[in-house]
Amino acid sequence: MKAVVWDGEDIQLADRDRPRVEAATDAVVRVTRSSICTSDLHILHHAVPRAVPGTVLGHEFVGLVESVGASVARVKPGDRVAVNVETFCGECFFCKRGYVNNCERGGWELGCRIDGCQAEYVRVPFADNGCTPIPDNVTDEDALFLGDILATGYFGAEIAEIEPGDTVAVIGAGPVGLCAMMCARLYGAAQVIALEVDAERRALAVERGLADAAIDPADATTDPEQAVRSLTEGRGADAVIECAGASGTFELAWRVARPNAVVSVMALYEEDQVLPLPRMYGKNLVFKTGGVDAHCLDRVMNLIAAGRLDTGILISKRFPLNEALEAYRAFEAHEDGCLKVVLTPYKE
Repeated sequence: MKAVVWDGEDIQLADRDRPRVEAATDAVVRVTRSSICTSDLHILHHAVPRAVPGTVLGHEFVGLVESVGASVARVKPGDRVAVNVETFCGECFFCKRGYVNNCERGGWELGCRIDGCQAEYVRVPFADNGCTPIPDNVTDEDALFLGDILATGYFGAEIAEIEPGDTVAVIGAGPVGLCAMMCARLYGAAQVIALEVDAERRALAVERGLADAAIDPADATTDPEQAVRSLTEGRGADAVIECAGASGTFELAWRVARPNAVVSVMALYEEDQVLPLPRMYGKNLVFKTGGVDAHCLDRVMNLIAAGRLDTGILISKRFPLNEALEAYRAFEAHEDGCLKVVLTPYKE
């Protein structure tokens, strides 16, 4: 089969053996749609120390179950499924307490430590936990982002302790940030403020009703902290979800938060961040760090099926697997305002 392989320095479209069931808890899935994620770029930039060279990249996908191990009960051959980026056993100390992204036998495995989904087929460990069946009224592309960026945005809103009527500031209007804005609305946010340096992304967030206001934190004529205060009767945001992970965005997140707010950090940084405690003294902030979390995928799939979440606006370009290298180039360059790139099946 064809697959996108990272050799430790670069990527190539290579021939690999088709995966097979190796454990009773495995499923093999034929990939019908996959995506390229910013975290794939982090691997290429050597910002993911646990990534294993020689691995097939990719972790966000949907497909058809081809075969299953003897103990798999939730899915069967022929089922359409969305697969979660996080692998978890369901039985260890952390899984039993609901902290599935800290699984002692899993974590971010697919496309990082074991072969991922930018291929024709992929082996999914602990398939009963990792695969979410797709309802008949949900298309593959409707469900494509369930297992990563949508789960991340949902988890970011969930742990931010948003209450009805709150103002929520979201740092970054990229794919994860836009998902976080959608999900903040579900939790009752009355006002969503997007802080984003890209003018097209700011405009998209407002035009699609995901944000009520958008601020350019790089605008030298505007103090973003004061801009947020002006929209919140001088207080600052009740909750902040940091999805950008760029230089200065961690500081921006705590600066725009009101005293006693929750700052939910979903971003994956390429450098260490600093908590300047003397400057923050008296704000009494709560910081919660997260990322994608698999505990809520059935719930989020139900919201997609009910029409409460629609991520179609995120899809900017589609490429067949044959053109994966060009897809990476376009995605990293943000070509034509690119948000998400979808890889379709390989064309013979």
